[in-house]
Amino acid sequence: MKSQTSFFDISTHGKSLYEITLEVEHCVQAAGIHEGVATVFVRHTSASLVIFENADPSATQDLLRYFEKLVPEDDLGYVHTLEGPDDMTSHIRMVLSRTSEVIPVSRGRLVLGTWQGIYLFEHRRAPHKRQIAVNVTGF
Repeated sequence: MKSQTSFFDISTHGKSLYEITLEVEHCVQAAGIHEGVATVFVRHTSASLVIFENADPSATQDLLRYFEKLVPEDDLGYVHTLEGPDDMTSHIRMVLSRTSEVIPVSRGRLVLGTWQGIYLFEHRRAPHKRQIAVNVTGF
């Protein structure tokens, strides 16, 4: 069994979903593993990862709108607001989604469905540089 970990950065421009499927695919190919799993991890507490619809941009708009309603920034009950009104809400949104995804690898490729993409889900309004770790393990 073989294992390799790679890292890459994604620059964000505020709240949105940023597709990282191709970057993860490059990590899988560089690992030279044909059968196994890829674990993708975001090293931050105010961004997350999701596997989501990648064919119709309106799905992304709906998800962003849903999270705005689910965890509104105008809730005056938050105590952790040192970095602004989106500080605590970004942490809550991260907890409601995920910081890692595990995707099967077969024949040296990610086993994703036809309309699935891997996305960095940025929960902060300001631009950030986010680091992604990808571990590929297998044969």
